[in-house]
Order: sequence, then C-alpha cells, then structure tokens
Amino acid sequence: MQPLQGITVVTLEHAIAAPFATRQLADMGARVIKIERPGTGDFARGYDERVRGLASHFVWTNRSKESLTLDVKHEEAQKILMRLIIEEADVVVQNLAPGAAARLGLSYEALSKVKPGIIVCDISGYGSDGPYRDKKAYDLLIQSEAGFVSVTGTPDTPSKAGPSIADIAAGMYAYTNILAALMHRQQTGQGQRIDISMLEALGEWMNYPLYYAFEGATPPARTGASHATIYPYGPFAAGDGKTVMLGLQNEREWKIFCDKVLLQPQLASEERFSSNAKRSAKRAELSALILQAFSSLTAADVAQRLEEAGIANAQVNTMAEVWEHPQLKARQRWTTVETAKGTVPALIPPGSWQHSAARMDPVPALGQHTDAILAQQGYDSARIEALRAEGAV
Repeated sequence: MQPLQGITVVTLEHAIAAPFATRQLADMGARVIKIERPGTGDFARGYDERVRGLASHFVWTNRSKESLTLDVKHEEAQKILMRLIIEEADVVVQNLAPGAAARLGLSYEALSKVKPGIIVCDISGYGSDGPYRDKKAYDLLIQSEAGFVSVTGTPDTPSKAGPSIADIAAGMYAYTNILAALMHRQQTGQGQRIDISMLEALGEWMNYPLYYAFEGATPPARTGASHATIYPYGPFAAGDGKTVMLGLQNEREWKIFCDKVLLQPQLASEERFSSNAKRSAKRAELSALILQAFSSLTAADVAQRLEEAGIANAQVNTMAEVWEHPQLKARQRWTTVETAKGTVPALIPPGSWQHSAARMDPVPALGQHTDAILAQQGYDSARIEALRAEGAV
C-alpha cells in the first residue's frame, strides 16, 4: 500500500509549481484529478515538443494523474467540479490568477462551510495579500525579485538558474505543507488553508546570501561556477581543454591538495594562502598556479589525483551524460512511464521506500479521464456528448 492511497486531490493547475507539488502527491499514491481547459488544457502542454511531440515540462510534472476537461465558467461544469470536490476531494490545489479560485467558490472559506475537513492549497507568486498580490509572477521574475539573479552569474552578467527553481521551491513547500496538513487533519479532523508564495519559497533558499549581506554588508559576488566565498571551489581547466570541478572545505584539505594534487607542498605554508579568506582574496594568483599545474595533465589525470587525495570533485556533465550516468544506473533509478506518444524513461522519485514503490503511472492525454469521471457522477454517454458539444467539457 502506498502512503497516500485513498487520498484524492482535485487540482486547478498550470505550468510548474502546482503540477510539481501534485505529481509528488501522486507519486505517493494519491488520486490526483487535474482540471484542464477544454481544447487546450494546461498551457505547459504547448511549451515545446521535445518528448516525442509532447512538452518536456508537462511530461516531467504530470504523470500518474487523471485529466478532466471542464470549462469552469460553464454553469454545468461548475456543478460537476463542486460535486467532485464535495464528494471526493481531501485536498484542493490551485495556482490560478489571484482571486480566480475565490470567484469560482473554491476558497477555503467557502468550501470548509460544507466540508470542514477540506485542505485548500493556494499557490501564487506573491501571496494572497500585500501590495504585490496581483502582480504577474513567472519563474524568472521571482528569481529576480528574490535576489537570486543578483548573486548568480559572472561579474558582467547576472544570470537565472537553468531549471525553474522558483516554481520548484514553491511546489516543494506546497507538497510538504499538504502532507503536514493531512497529518494535522488525521489528529484533529480539521482541514485548513495553505498559502504558498513563490517569493517566500525562493526567499527561504536565499537565506545564506541574505545573512552574508546582513545589515548592509557587501553581498556575495557573482563568480560564475566558482563559490563566492570559498576558494579553490569551482571549475578548473586541464591541459586537454576539459574542465574539472573541485572543492576544498578546510585547511586539512588545502594542505593535502597542495601536496598530493599540485605536487607543491610548500604552497600550503605560504602566508598569502594561509586561510580561506586569504585564498579567496588572492584567487587570481592562486588560479594561475592551479591552472599551470593542471596544464600538463588531462582532466582524467586531474580527477585521478583528486580522488586519490580524497578531494571532492565532479565532472561537468552534459544532459546526454546525465542520461547515461553510471551511478543512477547502478542504483537502478530509471524506470519507464507511458504517454500518449509511447513509453519514455523517467527517474524514480528521490528516496527509497521499504514497503512500496513510487507510483509511476502514465502521463494523461488531454481530457483522457473526462468520460469515466462523469460516468461516476451519473452522467450517461448522451449527456456527456451534449456537454462536450456545449464546450462545457
């Protein structure tokens, strides 16, 4: 039995934050019913066609769900949605435009009057109140507002993260808060409202640079792939043009690095490099020495020295190399999921469950489960076709 088996989630979601949260609930066995707009569905379905004609974001965040198409502005569709929530749902998740869910009667205040145990999770860019409540919020914009972009990139070029980290952060906090709310309901019988803000989620992840810049202190510098305050810690080119990523954490490792990797043990005792703060301040000088030492070596040679010395290191892998990563293969972290375009590989969710495997059911086609869900509500095929003709489903 999976941990959330028997829990039903109804979600009015699009893009990444809410779908990522609800997919993880589905991974743990919850029934997740995704409400989509007839004809077009979640707009993330149209982001690209990289996965055999399907969108990469959508395939990632929507497996193991049921897709029900409803025009939530249609009177009959509203009745279907409300009946589904009242009769079936334990959790309602939404990341519609601010105020849209409340106008549809889907606020916690409204739903809890008829279903006191309901859990409602609202996800938005800036939260349900405050001067930024109605401001549009996309991942890049939140990365900027939260200060992430200001400390990421090179000295000349501020940069966003490649993945949608503001969405991912919000999705993770929605997921964990929903789990906590389910535990609270189990203990008390009470439902509750959860208000997740992308800004606050990513703001939590920014606490190190925030504290580093405490009370007007200079913030961490943008240093590309290098660490802003620890050195050497980052990418270094070998003689064959390939890059090795390495990192030192303490003075013991610095001495070993000088002795076993650079083969220059005397560097460890030089006053200019005698502490991390001094090495970081003199990083241009130290970088030149390291690059000179690596210039006669291949990246494989450097990695071997680092491994033998017990110094942390990594390859700068491409996406193709991650697909073939030997550690993921050795730990059997790949499985497959079905889609409307055939079987595709998928990473098993992080963590190992002793008593059950993660649920890895198909990625739904748009409206794939509409007829079955409506039939469960007592609609016959003729009435379903009539609703479809009206554009309600």
